[in-house]
Amino acid sequence: MRYLYTLAMYLVTPLIVLRLALRGFRSRPYYWRWAERFGFFKAPPDLAGSLWVHAVSVGEVNAAEPLIKALQRDYPDAPVVVTTVTPTGTARLQQLFGDSVFHVYLPYDLPYAVSRFLAGVQPRLALIVETEIWPNLYFACRRRRIPLMIVNARLSERSLRGYRPRPLRGMVRAALGCVRLIAAQSDADAARYRLIGAPPERVVVCGNLKYDMPVPQDAQEQGARLREHWGSRRPVWMAASTHEGEEQAVLEAHLAVLKRMPDALLLIAPRHPERFKPVEHAVRSLGFTAGTYGVDGRPALSNQVFVIDAMGQLMPFYAGAQLAFVGGSLVPIGGHNVLEPAALGTPVLVGPHTFNFEDITACLVEQGGAQRVPEAGALGDAVLGLLRDDAHRQEMGLAAQRVFERERGAVGRVMRLIGEQLGQ
Repeated sequence: MRYLYTLAMYLVTPLIVLRLALRGFRSRPYYWRWAERFGFFKAPPDLAGSLWVHAVSVGEVNAAEPLIKALQRDYPDAPVVVTTVTPTGTARLQQLFGDSVFHVYLPYDLPYAVSRFLAGVQPRLALIVETEIWPNLYFACRRRRIPLMIVNARLSERSLRGYRPRPLRGMVRAALGCVRLIAAQSDADAARYRLIGAPPERVVVCGNLKYDMPVPQDAQEQGARLREHWGSRRPVWMAASTHEGEEQAVLEAHLAVLKRMPDALLLIAPRHPERFKPVEHAVRSLGFTAGTYGVDGRPALSNQVFVIDAMGQLMPFYAGAQLAFVGGSLVPIGGHNVLEPAALGTPVLVGPHTFNFEDITACLVEQGGAQRVPEAGALGDAVLGLLRDDAHRQEMGLAAQRVFERERGAVGRVMRLIGEQLGQ
């Protein structure tokens, strides 16, 4: 089956390249560093024995941040290599780590590309963050005797269905047989990995690395300065990591809020850079008085909507806002990181689609730190209800922060497992 898979990969490669080119029309960085996608790159001379971490995009890079820092702390003599797939993930990695890690794009799962990549990186350990099952890559690691771990492993019901069709079962089972250890986020994730063929004795539950994300020490201070700037009693809410298909719903919700609270301010942060300009255009075309982070730095007192058109700038605005809607959840994207506002004690709103953060979101909702809206049309009423109820917002914020603090510790558990693998 793997040979058919490899043949199919070669056959669809032109289509993959075409898709990459089309994405480049919307985001120019997709045009850069193409050779790396086929395993061609100039490796520094000192990479032998590197610790390699693969984090596909922004969410995985954020999740891996505390783990990468722990690797740098505990293994200071080992170079750290981090691969991503998306330019936004690359930009976030560079923002967090600069030149302290070596970055290269993960190649397509073609045997020769994978071989060139592994020969250049020369890892002594491979860590795949969350869910990336690439059969040729996994078999190449086993062939080269590179210990391979899946860390912060998650597998949603939706992904489970994708891996279970009969033609794929044997290949997925064989690929997972190449993995030394799977450190799952939850019991449910561990059970799903076993269902798709992971050896039961190699699956352990370590918790979610995202709970160990570092909270910037000055985030609360910056948030307080923002509140002082726009007025401590001004109703301010945030819509973060929004996608096409839900930004219009967010703006319509804000129109409803403004009818009852004319001085309200919406902070909106699109998930992808290619959405910055379209969202700004949509805001202005609807007649809102608007500003942008790139031009203005912070909202003017006259702004009704402020577009955060920059990556990695959410935390101070989360801290300053009275509540936060986390996007990717009104459309079937699966939701984004609800822990960032929770860590700062900011109440959270989400839509119905949160399968990417299923356990975290469910825990926050159950403990009273988050509230789910059933569909886009209900967002305005939910925002209004919370903006009007100071006591309830405070209770939600405290509950969210308690959940965040209680669940920390996954990095330490994963690092102990990594130490065992390196010891072997």
